[in-house]
Amino acid sequence: MSDADQYASPALQKLIATLTLERLEDNLFRGVEAGVGWQRVYGGQVLGQALAAAAATVGDDRAIHSLHGYFLLAGDPDHAIVYDVERIRDGGSFTTRRVKALQHGRAIFSMSASFHKHEDGFEHQSTMPDVPPPEALPSAQDLISGMMAHLPENMRAYWKRAHPIDVRIVDPSRYTSREPRPAQQSVWLKTNGRLPETPHLHQATLAYASDFTLLDTALVAHGKLLFDRDIQLASLDHAMWFHRPFRADDWLLYVQDSPTASGARGYCRGAIYDRSGALVASTVQEGLMRKRDTAFVLK
Repeated sequence: MSDADQYASPALQKLIATLTLERLEDNLFRGVEAGVGWQRVYGGQVLGQALAAAAATVGDDRAIHSLHGYFLLAGDPDHAIVYDVERIRDGGSFTTRRVKALQHGRAIFSMSASFHKHEDGFEHQSTMPDVPPPEALPSAQDLISGMMAHLPENMRAYWKRAHPIDVRIVDPSRYTSREPRPAQQSVWLKTNGRLPETPHLHQATLAYASDFTLLDTALVAHGKLLFDRDIQLASLDHAMWFHRPFRADDWLLYVQDSPTASGARGYCRGAIYDRSGALVASTVQEGLMRKRDTAFVLK
């Protein structure tokens, strides 16, 4: 057992195992299913595993600075995913990789990723919003348990399970009122336990966590929730930029907004700050937001 495993919750240990891929060939990797209990593979799992696969082909002298991924098909949660990494370029400062995630002989996800050797340069950033600290907020499980009567049954069932990521919602009032409001939300998040020191694992873990609430932000403008049965949601693409070093096992503030939705698609943005106020990462995602008949069952 590693030193980190002594402090990790069982759910986090399972996530670490999910993000630790089996190497089949020099550029070919296999990732196991995280088992989050959804009908499809959770998009954040594919993001995190694809990043882990790309990072395994890159030297330790450079870190991920951006990734751009497209979700092509729903993943099968009962089968492992194979990641095929193409070494596009190894330059003096930048390294570029392309990753295909494969299941049943078909690509379900594709991603381009760029890694950069550290350089000193100009520095500026936006200011972190003034919000309550995570210690002043209830855990998601505590919050949900106090709102059971207001939430869909499938949402209650999901939050009753143990999770690898501790999420603290800054303003939970959207769960008690279905009134449309400005499409924005903020959450604190960190792993439920300590992670090993490997920087790529912290980055893959943040990629995993970044997908969960981002598209949900677009629903705020319509008084809807992620687990409502009369909507169909699916991530279409996901981009991340990693600006500064961070630890995913320390609190990070995820500030999200959705400037627009149209054509059955919602567009969302996120800024991720550490406790000191440093902007460590940014995200952008567009996702499917389709109204559907509640009698329709998604295959």
